[in-house]
Amino acid sequence: MQRIIESIAEMDALGAEIAAGLRGGDVVALTGDLGAGKTHLCKAIVSGLGGWDSVTSPTFTLVHEYASGRLPVSHFDFYRAERLEEIVALGWDEYLDRGDVILVEWADKFPGLFPAETRWLKLEVDGPARRIVSMEESS
Repeated sequence: MQRIIESIAEMDALGAEIAAGLRGGDVVALTGDLGAGKTHLCKAIVSGLGGWDSVTSPTFTLVHEYASGRLPVSHFDFYRAERLEEIVALGWDEYLDRGDVILVEWADKFPGLFPAETRWLKLEVDGPARRIVSMEESS
């Protein structure tokens, strides 16, 4: 499935739509270049879950946790991770077992970490305000 996004409001609506279908334990892997909208989509998903947390990219800490919505969210950013062992040392497997919604930016750096049922979202820049979001669910 592919969606053309031409405004912030449309990205927010997509995030709300994704959030509506999430259950505890779901994993959403986001890929795309810098500036493609990965963090904004994560903000929109957390908001769509009813969260009021200030969502920022966990680029330097690798993970942020948000618990204000209907489901807890663990938000990872693999951009600065150099080795798979860094992610594992954070307790990746424990996070997967907790039942949080897991959102991961730059997920394509370590694709082997993800469970089979991960939802993959690829964000592509297609102009100053236009994004193409491709959605694929693994099985």
